[in-house]
Amino acid sequence: MHGLINHSFQRYMCDSYGQDAWLAVAVGAGVSPPTFEPMLTYDDAITPAVLDAMAAVLHRTWAEVMEDIGAHLVSHPKTEAVRRLLRFGGMNFEDFLHSLDDLPDRARMAVSELHLPAIELHGYADGQYSLICDSPVAGFGHLMMGILRVMADDYGALALLDLEGDDSGREVVRIQLIQTDFANGRAFDLGAWAI
Repeated sequence: MHGLINHSFQRYMCDSYGQDAWLAVAVGAGVSPPTFEPMLTYDDAITPAVLDAMAAVLHRTWAEVMEDIGAHLVSHPKTEAVRRLLRFGGMNFEDFLHSLDDLPDRARMAVSELHLPAIELHGYADGQYSLICDSPVAGFGHLMMGILRVMADDYGALALLDLEGDDSGREVVRIQLIQTDFANGRAFDLGAWAI
C-alpha cells in the first residue's frame, strides 16, 4: 500500500485525537517506527492492521472511522490541498460527481505510484446516482461517503447518501441529489485573478 494512504490515517489520528492516540494505534498495529513516510510503499497487510487498531482505540467501527477519515481529508485545514484538487472537478456538485470516474487517474498524475481503488459513477433520472467502489480494502465506500458529505456542503448542495454492499465485495454509494443550490457553498476560484 502506498505510504500516502497510511500517512493520511496517521495524520487523521494526530489531528483529531492527538499524538498519544496515534502512538496507541501504532503499538496496536505493530507499526515500528510509529510513523509512515508518504512516498514509501508498505506491505498491504499493514493498512487493515492500522484500521483495526484505530477502531479499537477509538471504540468505533471501521465504517465510522473510514467515513471520518474521508471527511478529514477534505475539511481539515492541513489537508486544504486535497479539497482544492477535488474542487477542480466542476463548478457545481453535479459536475463534481461526474468527475469522480477520473479521480484515480488524476491521483496518478500527481503521484505516479498511487493507485486508488476503481470507482465508477452511474447517473439515473431525478438526480439519482450510484458510485461503485471496487477496493481491496473494506470501507472505501465509507471513505467516499465522508468525502461526498463534505463536498456537497462545500458546493452548497443538498444530497442524501446511503451505502450498500454486494455479493462481490463491492460497495455502492447511493446518491440522491435533492438540490444543487440549497445553501451558499464555500468560496472557490479556479484561477488566480490578474491585477
